[in-house]
Amino acid sequence: MRDLSRRDLLKATAVGAGAVALPVMMAGGSSAIAADDLGASSSATYPPATLTGRIVRPQSPDYASASLGWDELFVHYPLVIVFAQETRDVVNALTWARQNDVALRVRSGRHSLEGWSNVDNGIVIDVSELKGAHIDTGSRTARVGAGLNQLEAVTALGEYDLAATTGTEGSVGLSGATLGGGFGFLTRYLGMACDNLIGVEIVVASGADGAEVLKVDPWNHPDLLWALRGAGNGNFGIVTSLTYKVAPLKSVAYLQATWEGLDDLHGVFDRWQRSAPFADPRLGSQLEVHKNEILLFGVLAEGSEAEARKLLEPVLSVGNPEVTVQIGGWGDTYAGFQIPTEDEPANWKFFSQFTSEPFPEKAISIIRAFMEDAPSDDSNFFTQAFGTGAQRKEPFGGAAFPHRDALFYSEPGAGWGTRGEPDSGDAVTPIAQTWIAEFSQALRPYVNGAYVNVPNIGMAEWETAYWGRNFDRLRKIKAKYDPHNVFQYEQSIPPATH
Repeated sequence: MRDLSRRDLLKATAVGAGAVALPVMMAGGSSAIAADDLGASSSATYPPATLTGRIVRPQSPDYASASLGWDELFVHYPLVIVFAQETRDVVNALTWARQNDVALRVRSGRHSLEGWSNVDNGIVIDVSELKGAHIDTGSRTARVGAGLNQLEAVTALGEYDLAATTGTEGSVGLSGATLGGGFGFLTRYLGMACDNLIGVEIVVASGADGAEVLKVDPWNHPDLLWALRGAGNGNFGIVTSLTYKVAPLKSVAYLQATWEGLDDLHGVFDRWQRSAPFADPRLGSQLEVHKNEILLFGVLAEGSEAEARKLLEPVLSVGNPEVTVQIGGWGDTYAGFQIPTEDEPANWKFFSQFTSEPFPEKAISIIRAFMEDAPSDDSNFFTQAFGTGAQRKEPFGGAAFPHRDALFYSEPGAGWGTRGEPDSGDAVTPIAQTWIAEFSQALRPYVNGAYVNVPNIGMAEWETAYWGRNFDRLRKIKAKYDPHNVFQYEQSIPPATH
């Protein structure tokens, strides 16, 4: 297992009884503007704003790298990119954008899978350099800057045998994952990532052309906290810090099983969908189907190798898989299964879907047929077990994320092209896009709903696919906090009109 990256950056130092902090503390808390009655001065105007922070423009030498997202299928050329160093920089950037009538997008981890965190001829307000964190081991809470990615957060918490739910990809921004819902190996044990979110600092549009900072928690702007728990990405404002409740987690058993070829797919998939979602909620599991192999991953919180093998025995008894199990801290384990970004394909396409009933044999046959005809070796069909578990219960104050009763989540995904090479994989692009479209269409009878963090572009009725019956309430909250629809993109929530 390789050493943790960024360990020196994330090494915490004591700052008082029961509390720790990362060396790079987030600034901006003292610059918060009181907002007791949002909207009371909706016609107020603000003094002319000046951009502050680390500013990158087209003539800057690092513009090309600063404007590039993780998914290189999408390339945009913003007018300016502001890397906020403190909350005040975000306030200034939002005010400047409004006063100059410039389109804006919000960005953290650059993993917006349709490129919606970037924009041509507009301003990108990037919070990725807000890296601070304050972990209070006594109250089991963590306040983190919106720029931490998932690996950095897991590593920081792991130093103190603490954890919160995150997704599995370390380079994904923690804030983006959380604000869209957020699930991974700890979902059935600790709930959704957004369920652990108990406080937010957010910069919202204010007055006719300004911005202000809100401190949001279950008692202050609770309607906005509800909306941010599952619909918070770029819809209501710019989150600059997040506060989580965290849980003790000293050790996990991490199991990986590999079946060569796809001959065992029917047995493996059917056994997995009928057992793993109903197993001990300490167990989180994922199944991945590739062109030439099937992979099963399981994480058992505070469990032994024998327990992990027993809980997954219904699946492991199919065929003759190669099985390995590691026991260790969650931070070390999580870092150990990360793939460096530079080793990943440049271009990606996904389609998200939830399932409430087990796939019949015909659906599993569809998966096999499409995977055998996948456009690249990096293509896969990915699943995440839900079922019984902590994610079924909403947190205090509720959450906009609606898919709590799912049996499992799944997505076909295609990756192709070489990172860093412009126009790489162009010949494969239409093939991969067609494959995803046809694959998802073939599975339509067996799935329902979609995941906003993996948006389905062109999907009819995407509003209810992402948020179900919560969409009307989200529109009303949007009208309250962003009546001028300052925060908008291709699938953003529009404000209610009455």
